[in-house]
Amino acid sequence: MPIDIENDDLPTALQKLKARENNLRKLESVSQLGSWEIDLRTQKSIWSDRSYDIYGIERGTDVNIDTFYDLLEPGYREKIESALQKAITTGEHQSIQCKVKNKKGEVLDLILNAQVIFDKDNNPIKAIGTTQDITEYVSIKEREKELSTLLEHSSNEIYIIARDTFKYLYVNQGACRSLGYSEEELLSMNVFDTNPELTHEEVLLMERLFGDSDHILNKTIHKRKDGSLYYVQSYIHHITYHGNPAYVIFDTDITQEIELQKEYEEQTKMLHHQAHHDSLTNLPNRTLFKDRLTQAILSAKHNKEKFALLFIDLDQFKKINDSLGHHVGDKVLIEAATRLQSIIKEEDTLARLGGDEFTIILKDIQNIQNVSIIAQKLVNIMQDPITINKHNLYVTSSIGISIYPDDAKTADNLVKYADAAMYKAKDEGRDNFQFYSRDMTAFAFERVIMESSLRIAIKEDQFEVYYQPQFEAKSHKIRGMEALIRWNHPTLGLVSPAKFIPIAEENGLIVEIDRIVMKKAMAQFVSWYEMGLTPGVLSLNLAMKQLSQQDFTAFLLQSMNTLKFHAHWLELEITEGQVMNNPESSIEKLKQINEMGIEIAIDDFGTGYSSLSYLKKLPLDKLKIDRSFVRDIPDDEDDMAITKAIIALGKSLNLTLIAEGVETEEQRDFLIENECDLIQGYLYSPPKPEDEIERLLKENRT
Repeated sequence: MPIDIENDDLPTALQKLKARENNLRKLESVSQLGSWEIDLRTQKSIWSDRSYDIYGIERGTDVNIDTFYDLLEPGYREKIESALQKAITTGEHQSIQCKVKNKKGEVLDLILNAQVIFDKDNNPIKAIGTTQDITEYVSIKEREKELSTLLEHSSNEIYIIARDTFKYLYVNQGACRSLGYSEEELLSMNVFDTNPELTHEEVLLMERLFGDSDHILNKTIHKRKDGSLYYVQSYIHHITYHGNPAYVIFDTDITQEIELQKEYEEQTKMLHHQAHHDSLTNLPNRTLFKDRLTQAILSAKHNKEKFALLFIDLDQFKKINDSLGHHVGDKVLIEAATRLQSIIKEEDTLARLGGDEFTIILKDIQNIQNVSIIAQKLVNIMQDPITINKHNLYVTSSIGISIYPDDAKTADNLVKYADAAMYKAKDEGRDNFQFYSRDMTAFAFERVIMESSLRIAIKEDQFEVYYQPQFEAKSHKIRGMEALIRWNHPTLGLVSPAKFIPIAEENGLIVEIDRIVMKKAMAQFVSWYEMGLTPGVLSLNLAMKQLSQQDFTAFLLQSMNTLKFHAHWLELEITEGQVMNNPESSIEKLKQINEMGIEIAIDDFGTGYSSLSYLKKLPLDKLKIDRSFVRDIPDDEDDMAITKAIIALGKSLNLTLIAEGVETEEQRDFLIENECDLIQGYLYSPPKPEDEIERLLKENRT
């Protein structure tokens, strides 16, 4: 209510006001409130010492209402002015919270309590009030709110449980998410419901473990609502909750850490062994081999001795690995390691470098003849068949040999030269050993040069396409052409595909080369058909790396559309071994191609390790009988029997049969007699360039 001052009572009113001011100062001193008054007519202010301190202004400084307004943070002046106006209008007490930035640069939260004093005519003459600094209180409340939000939404599980009943009194959202219960469900449960391995005895023991500490750590297992278990690390504290003794528990899911720890311990043991030994054969690995080779050089140098380094590569291993699977390949490697180890002395070192590559360090050799004897024993022992899962597998070896110090005096060069000699052994027909000689290095580098030349050939379009006709066995009419690549090297002339195709397959260039052949051959077939000639079906060899390309189908479609090449003119040949390398994936991709109207043929059928269960799933149109079965007909009864069986199999699957490598009339007659559909070979025509094939097509037409 406004204070009403009558003229006759002025002295009394002043005395009362003075008494109030005295009381206010006493209250200010006790409560740390700052008091103030404003003359609403002059706008001048009087502040108490505490008010000066709050606003960071030197005591006794002349102040007015603008001094206060200038300290307000943006947005608060209008609020204060509105409250003051309301106090003047209504005479009601006003309490306002605001922020100021005092002269010390501190941002403070304040509560202003104000009352307006009126004269006898009810005119406002003065505003009086207090200023209370509540910065710390606001900060505490904000931190309390933030902490509450943080706890509630923490990914950790947080529980409060009664110390006497072990019932849940509080659970956060993290606990509900982890256990799969609702908050209501958990608050009706106790700690034993969610900790299946926890007993009352363990709880009592933990209580004793507290001692003088306010917390303990514990690992336990939680059981979710769905019955699954997981590990947690618990931080348990004593607290008072709503006036009663309780525990607050902070749980962290450590299942992954425990599993990782177990895995780490297992891997540490495994890696400790693998650091020096091959995990499959238990032989010294590349790391230990390098150390042994370095030690052998130091020892031989000190004792003026010689030793031999043998580099061994298993022949045909990749075919076994790809066709029968890695599990069979691994057994072959284990058996090979056992056989090789049986030939050398205990002081010698047999190591596996990786894949099917082995090395042997033969110490203190007396002469080259001794090395030759051991090398031949190694070759001989690998010639015996390896029987795995009723398969008799033949894996020979190619061995290259370098001698310290005759060939090299460093570890790197000894390995390099032995490796070069091994490639020479392969070039000599495999299943033999070769010593290093100086021209071995040039042989090894020939592959590097060949790869570089291939890249240039692709860039400069040095490839030509030859065609070998495929004839209908009974009518002798041309029914198709197999496109075969030839490399017309600018200085070497025509390079045999046998020399560059394996290298192209190893380094991935086969993809680009296949696409070059595809485009050239398609364009030529379109040209022949436009001329009124009938070359039949174009048969293209397709490398598995090409088929594996994500954009292959798109490339094939684009090429056909651009060249106006019809799908029924095309047949793609893929070798049996390539299909069986990844049958499930091959079946899916070949089905997509076949659905486009393109025929699929299996090349070199009978030479791999095919599975009839997969064969019948393939979208096949044709089987191509490998030349190795045709070559010795009619002299080899086994080849004749195999060829008959392949033809019978193809007929039962409604497939067209084509035999390649037909060179004699006897071979042709045998194939016709056994109802082979198509024939390809030198008896009819060798592979020819496009101009000669064009003449042949014109002759065939007439």
